[in-house]
Amino acid sequence: MAKEDYYKLLEIDRNASDAEIKKSYRSKAMKFHPDRNKDNPDAAEAKFKEIKEAYEVLSDPKKRSAYDQFGHAGVDGSAGGGRGGFGGENFSDIFGDVFGDIFGGGRQQRGGAQRGSDLRYNLELSLEEAVFGTDAKIRVPVLTTCGECSGSGAKKGSSPIICSTCHGHGQVRMQQGFFSVQQTCPTCRGSGKQIKDPCGKCHGQGRVQENKTLNAKIPPGVDTGDRVRLAGEGEAGAGGGPSGDLYVQIQVKDHAIFDRDGANLYCEVPISFSTACLGGELEVPTLNGKVMLKIPAETQTGKLFRLRGKGVKQVRGGPVGDLFCKVQVETPVHLTKEQKALVEKLGESLSGGKHHSPQESSWTDSVKNFFDKLTG
Repeated sequence: MAKEDYYKLLEIDRNASDAEIKKSYRSKAMKFHPDRNKDNPDAAEAKFKEIKEAYEVLSDPKKRSAYDQFGHAGVDGSAGGGRGGFGGENFSDIFGDVFGDIFGGGRQQRGGAQRGSDLRYNLELSLEEAVFGTDAKIRVPVLTTCGECSGSGAKKGSSPIICSTCHGHGQVRMQQGFFSVQQTCPTCRGSGKQIKDPCGKCHGQGRVQENKTLNAKIPPGVDTGDRVRLAGEGEAGAGGGPSGDLYVQIQVKDHAIFDRDGANLYCEVPISFSTACLGGELEVPTLNGKVMLKIPAETQTGKLFRLRGKGVKQVRGGPVGDLFCKVQVETPVHLTKEQKALVEKLGESLSGGKHHSPQESSWTDSVKNFFDKLTG
């Protein structure tokens, strides 16, 4: 029998957010719980299994992407319902996933082992460091495994004992109305053990705060917003769990000459009035050294020159970007009397023909036509 579309099962749009998916799952899980369907508990349980399978796929970004592309064929065997029944899981454990946060409890790994938290470190780089890559020394405050007790939390020479509340299970079951909910043991906080004689260094926590110096290898081509992952360099896990990761968040500082847009670089190049009129060559900087830029005669301000391959090779691959140089014609300042006289003489010689200043003449004609229409 063909499976029903997961989105239809949860009655959500294909672009539904994670919060909307979870909200729909909770609602339908309550509706089809066997305790609320005494007349036909088998049918209710079967429906609940379908809903759980849909939720497991759509709440996982990778599985959801595969499902959106290939349908059920892309996720067969990866969802809980695809294993047949509940895959050996206790029904109330499954249901506790939905209501654990409502009743103040959340599921933890049995035995209390928990993965350490991921950390974020903001790293500022110069444009040159971002383009060419660098090895950055960073100092990070982080929770590490206590060396005195090796992470057990118990004083050296002693050991944790079995929790008297949950008897080592790490979870307790509580009844609220018609729900039987399993939640984290309040005494041992899910570890299943109690520490009667805590370690003096970590005070029973199994972890201590330290400043760790790391070498972060930044690849060439990174840009603001990119992250570099240092696996296992986050906080130490509790109860022997694995360490989290450290994410180095890149922020590229403003540059005095260049602006960056993806793989391309942009800069403004001031040129003299005489160079703009007669043409010439001038040195312009690139991140790889100086190059000569040829300026043709009669160049106007705002003209954009493209230097191919003088931009950035991006970290995700692709062709090297270009450098775009925008010309700004600089008007002479602090003129002497002799220089002013020469400029006036030049102005007089140029005022006779429209072909010397075509843009000015065109603009003047447009203004004249505009006022003629107003008065006409």
